[in-house]
Amino acid sequence: MPFPRMLALTALVALAGATAGSRATAQDGRLLVELNKFEENEGGGCRAFFLFRNQTGMTLDGFEISLAVLDRGGTIDRLLTIDAAPLPVARTTLKLFEIPETACTDISEMLLYDVPSCRPQNADAIDCFEIMDLASRAPAKLVK
Repeated sequence: MPFPRMLALTALVALAGATAGSRATAQDGRLLVELNKFEENEGGGCRAFFLFRNQTGMTLDGFEISLAVLDRGGTIDRLLTIDAAPLPVARTTLKLFEIPETACTDISEMLLYDVPSCRPQNADAIDCFEIMDLASRAPAKLVK
């Protein structure tokens, strides 16, 4: 069964001027995926804000992640595949994703279970699962 693709609104945030103590940082050669916050939307769903801090040394022209959204009881509520590309090198990218028909307060955890696409610019696809670090500032955990 194919997973629904979530539309993303994108904004790039420069790293310059941010202090290391005010945010999670990506180590050299790593990609940090941070669930930054949730916001209830008007339709009864949840808007999730993700930050992608790309210190891999390469721009990722293709990048998709598959997530399982767990409810407060720990049961999988839904599966999502998120297209977060492009992820420019040495930049932080903000992506907003809508999770329809699910209240933010009903989400206990988001499990990253697959990376269907990870393709550096002008190169063949690679396995990004091992170079990714996860963090969450939202009430829900983000885990592998």
